[in-house]
Amino acid sequence: MPLRIEDYALIGDCETAALVGRDGSIDWLCWPRFDSGACFAALLGRPEHGRWLVAPADPDAGASRRYLPGTLVLETEFTTEDGSVAVVDFMPLRSRVSDLIRLVIGRRGKVEMRTELILRFDYGSIVPWVSRLEDGALRAVAGPDMTVLRTPVPLRGEDLTTRGSFTVAEGERIPFVLTWAPSHLPPPGAIDPEQALADTEEFWREWSGRCAPAGLWTEAVRRSLITLKALTYAPTGGIVAAPTTSLPEQLGGPRNWDYRLCWLRDATLTLLALMGAGYQEEAKAFRDWLVRAVAGSPAQIQILYGLAGERRLPELELPWLPGYEGSRPVRIGNAAHNQLQLDVFGELMDGLHQARRMGLPGTEAGWGLVRALLAHLEKIWHEPDEGIWEVRGGRQHFTYSKAMAWVAFDRALRIAESFGLDGELDRWRAARTAIHAEVCERGFDPEQGSFVQAYGSKALDASLLLLPQVGFLPPDDPRIRGTVAAIERKLVKDGFVLRYDTTETEDGLPPGEGAFLACSFWLADAYVLMGRVEEARTLFERLLGLRNDVGLLAEEYDTDARRLVGNFPQAFSHVALVDTAYNLSRAAKPAEQRAGREALPA
Repeated sequence: MPLRIEDYALIGDCETAALVGRDGSIDWLCWPRFDSGACFAALLGRPEHGRWLVAPADPDAGASRRYLPGTLVLETEFTTEDGSVAVVDFMPLRSRVSDLIRLVIGRRGKVEMRTELILRFDYGSIVPWVSRLEDGALRAVAGPDMTVLRTPVPLRGEDLTTRGSFTVAEGERIPFVLTWAPSHLPPPGAIDPEQALADTEEFWREWSGRCAPAGLWTEAVRRSLITLKALTYAPTGGIVAAPTTSLPEQLGGPRNWDYRLCWLRDATLTLLALMGAGYQEEAKAFRDWLVRAVAGSPAQIQILYGLAGERRLPELELPWLPGYEGSRPVRIGNAAHNQLQLDVFGELMDGLHQARRMGLPGTEAGWGLVRALLAHLEKIWHEPDEGIWEVRGGRQHFTYSKAMAWVAFDRALRIAESFGLDGELDRWRAARTAIHAEVCERGFDPEQGSFVQAYGSKALDASLLLLPQVGFLPPDDPRIRGTVAAIERKLVKDGFVLRYDTTETEDGLPPGEGAFLACSFWLADAYVLMGRVEEARTLFERLLGLRNDVGLLAEEYDTDARRLVGNFPQAFSHVALVDTAYNLSRAAKPAEQRAGREALPA
């Protein structure tokens, strides 16, 4: 059985990522891209579905771990009665093919170690053919995939598994270098693991050192930003929502989705977090990815794409994998790419608006995209959609979706007016006014004194906490205060926020899931905007306490089991952490954190 989700840490090379367990086992790795078939899939099954263990032979060894400061280099220190040893795990940024390096360092005494490598390509389903090269390296081949393992440790094959035993004494450094390459090419040559470690540390420290300070929470923000950077796909600028698939939102349940794809919403919010912290290069790369991905008819825009902008993302189930703690089905691909989610238009326009305000020059193609998308949105904003939470129970007139359609027209007007650009300004103003009036009339329930999830519904939705943040209404408006109070009464469980009540909302799935961490950060943001700064700070500190020992968050938190649940680490959660930290650190002027999201008088 795999470890708890919080017992894993992330390493990666900005093209793919691996999850390393506290026990020294790498239980998840998709090669060569985030969305490739996993060669280590024990996370969603058992060791025979693929893993790589490097750990003391003593099963009772203690373990502690950390990231080397300012980096994505993981150090796990194991302690036994005979001594202590560190395993340093990292993936160098690619200058050739992709490498995964494990460096075993003796710290004290002598420690008996063992390694167990089980390669299973295509999500644990394909056993590779393993042979030894002339230089002693082990090559494993299956279909298009090849890996080469180089280490001075003697290795042997047993029961379709590569095993080795060795002793590490104080001061010794023993490397393992596993390299992926296309199987039709010659085996890749050896690299210097010590130089690769130095180069990898230097890259991450230089990058993270540019992080804008966030007061008391600068280190928490820096760790989250490193995580977000690790979720960017460097060749194209796309940003994945998470590096995993099918980690359950409810343990043992069917709410299991593939997040190794680029959601326009999540990626745009990640872009804003990076830009706000001073990272312009990633913003430009994502803006260019966006223009390429959605190029074509605006009627064919999708809510999510592949890493290079791929549109066809069929959702499949993998029956041979039993799922994380029995949570089935295991899915790859995501059928949500066919959904209509009106809020995406608002997030995109807000992202483009703020990018310009923060100094990223616009392009003719980018402005042409804005005009085309708004022409399409003008035709469809009246329609129901699946909403921000991608419900599978049928389309509704979701209040947040309509409010974000308002944001789309509002931000396009701001861009045009601020930078002197041509556009259908009168039509955009008319649409903005009409949407605002409709949302206030049909999305607000006077009996509850609150905005509701969908027109005509009594259900609440945590996404409504964002209404003051996007400037739809000012935070002191009675309707906003009433909405926050209603969410506090009905959607807060054990101090954390549910995104909606799954027993009241027809989302096409059985009820039950964890508290949605981004929503809990949004409540803290709402408190800041309302002047309830101490409450915001208290909630924020509680949320920070949910991070694992190396500062990572999943999508949700199971308040009953007291465990992280959902895909991990989750970009949405870390984006929300960064936003709230900066909001609190500048609490004197919190509204400025989302760059000009002034409220429109109602």
